[in-house]
Amino acid sequence: MPDRKKLILVVIDGLTPDVFEDAVETGAAPALAFLAAHGRYGRGVSTFPSLTPVCLSSIATGAHPDVHHIPHLVWYHRGERRVVEYGSSFAAIRAAGTRRSILDAIFNMNEQHLGPEAVTVYEALEDAGLTAAAVNVTCYRGRTRHRSLLPGLARPAYGPKRFFFYNLFESDVTGAPVAVFGRSAGSIDAYAAAVGRWLVTRDGFDFLFYYLPDYDFASHVLGPGATREALTRSDAAIGALIEAAGGPDEFLERYAVIVCSDHGQTPVERVASLQASFAGVDDVVVTASNRAGMVYGRDAASLARRLDGSPAAEVVLYREGDEVIARRDGEELRFRPTAGGWETSGDETLLDQPDALERAWCALANPNAGELIVSPPVGVELTDLAGRSHLGGGSHGSLELGDSEVPMLTVGLGDRLPRRIVDIAPLAIEHFGVELPYGRAAHAAA
Repeated sequence: MPDRKKLILVVIDGLTPDVFEDAVETGAAPALAFLAAHGRYGRGVSTFPSLTPVCLSSIATGAHPDVHHIPHLVWYHRGERRVVEYGSSFAAIRAAGTRRSILDAIFNMNEQHLGPEAVTVYEALEDAGLTAAAVNVTCYRGRTRHRSLLPGLARPAYGPKRFFFYNLFESDVTGAPVAVFGRSAGSIDAYAAAVGRWLVTRDGFDFLFYYLPDYDFASHVLGPGATREALTRSDAAIGALIEAAGGPDEFLERYAVIVCSDHGQTPVERVASLQASFAGVDDVVVTASNRAGMVYGRDAASLARRLDGSPAAEVVLYREGDEVIARRDGEELRFRPTAGGWETSGDETLLDQPDALERAWCALANPNAGELIVSPPVGVELTDLAGRSHLGGGSHGSLELGDSEVPMLTVGLGDRLPRRIVDIAPLAIEHFGVELPYGRAAHAAA
């Protein structure tokens, strides 16, 4: 295998292209500005629903939900006849069952829910003899068994060789601070910075997935336009890697870099209940939070019609035979994949969002998705199991451009720039000369 630069993937959760571009142009984020000055930048597209567990799984596997099977923050497990809640809010976790929700978010998502046909970037690279590292990434499935550092938690996790997960699992003793206390002040990104500094100082990886979630937390509370302080902290966590390498020149000599976010974020101006449209309807389960919802039940067409005129729904998606139907204000667009693209019937402007046909198709092809997937109007957030929302702040999840568009920056990778977040893992794997675990059509409309 020819010698290649080691690769760092930095994901700043929820960072929008507008905020990224402004911070680089004004110098408000010096580490990002430095990388942008030495790299190639463009705007990319997320997956759907554009929610963190779905998006991080797409980044880590190079696949949409039809392959990795993670459908939402909250969904109905048909086999176990129960709701899975990864963490829409603390109140929603309590409503779904605190212990079960914690086990779902930390263990079951990777061990049971993540599709067996999906291959994570850690698995692909380490099977080729390389060393992968992950810091705080919720989609972490790998080959190495790690014991928990939490007393009384005997269950192991299987991640990459270098594995750091919110002080619960640490493959190495780094001296990093406690991650979870003081999140509003950036404690999780500070933990990542300490771990990242330790890894870079010791040249401890070939590939590092460096996940910084605190920006998204601030954007949910304050809204995506009031997050400069949070981005400054995230930028400092990136600066810690550059400093640990010995400075800017040394960093660029040693590492190629990809910087992106997992999804966008838009202001929440109104709140709607998706559950209200199905009150009194038997054998229907509704799971919703942030800006996406799902409905599980029989007769999808009839259920979709109940949402005509609902403030909770702009686009309602469901399958009928070998087609997907997008319903909006009583109008319908039918579509299905063909060898050359898409066959459509109806008004294509009903789905004019970026990569909407592919993302909608792959979301519904996920066996864990509801019979309906609902994308709400701009400005509207759907209440979660406990009735909570981010009213006055920011949210994401829908097909809409603001929720779906992400900044994408590459450094040291020539002219290669991923157009979608599902293109990141294939690029990372190919960078090391490793054969892709599945063809590029695995995350396309096939």
